[in-house]
Amino acid sequence: MRNQATIGKTGLTAFKMGFGAGVVGNEMMYPKMDDEKSRQLLEAVLDGQFEMIDTAYIYGQGKSEELIGEMIQKRGARDKLILSTKVSPNPEFIDGKLQVDNSSKALRLAVEDSLKRLQTDYIDILYLHFPYSSTPLAESAAALADMKKEGKIKTIGASNLDYQQIQAFNQSDDLNVLQTEYSLLARHAEKEIIPYCLERDISVIPFFPLASGLLAGKYRKDQVFTDTSRMNNPMFQGKVYQDNVDRVEQFKLFAEKKNAQPAQIALAWLLTRPGVDLIIPGATSPDQLASNLKALDIHLTAAEHEELNTIFEKPNR
Repeated sequence: MRNQATIGKTGLTAFKMGFGAGVVGNEMMYPKMDDEKSRQLLEAVLDGQFEMIDTAYIYGQGKSEELIGEMIQKRGARDKLILSTKVSPNPEFIDGKLQVDNSSKALRLAVEDSLKRLQTDYIDILYLHFPYSSTPLAESAAALADMKKEGKIKTIGASNLDYQQIQAFNQSDDLNVLQTEYSLLARHAEKEIIPYCLERDISVIPFFPLASGLLAGKYRKDQVFTDTSRMNNPMFQGKVYQDNVDRVEQFKLFAEKKNAQPAQIALAWLLTRPGVDLIIPGATSPDQLASNLKALDIHLTAAEHEELNTIFEKPNR
């Protein structure tokens, strides 16, 4: 089928657009998303075409996984879904920097806890969420490989790794899926990470596909951000931010010519990129889910790709 994709060498096949569940159960980051709204959103996901749900322990400290597990049990939909989650055992901030425990013992406990919250006996894609640990990455990969042999994990993934960390994690060729930042405004992955993944048939799944909302085209130059995720993001600082807003203004005109929303174009562009098998944009409402799906109907010509390259010339790479 046109909108089905095989995920690298995993053997898993899914609809090209999954659901990134970062808002589900995550009231700390999204205060308007209470449990009832999260449940309504998950109902819309399961009623729609989505076949992958991507979550993480850190989304609400396990609450996202719990709500997803409850909904899957209620709907009896486990065998129709690809469930992916990300483990980050014992997260804490030390001197302002995130630290996790990626030891074999901690990872095993984290996976067992995720299985309980998700109410399942296996996880289709299990990601090491962060590399910020004293445990060597190769040891962490070996621990996940052991759990894959036991059937607890079908596929091993990693997230937030730089090029050197990817190589360290993948010493035994265990890595099947990589989540990395990638968008029209953040293309640094094209330099080394994506070529490495293409050579090894590692599927790339972008996070921040809309550059933390910039590519939705709703921010102003005088916008004041109070959330730490944007306040600490170089893309939202000083002249870089001003330049990015200028690019997005041109991008909005491009989207108008295509009778589409900027976010839809940004998602459609990602699906044309080498190594990207599917995307997992988030949403805060059923209407936003439906809007995201329209990206699958957008075709970008070679000339339009060149126009986008011109608009986003020398983005944050």
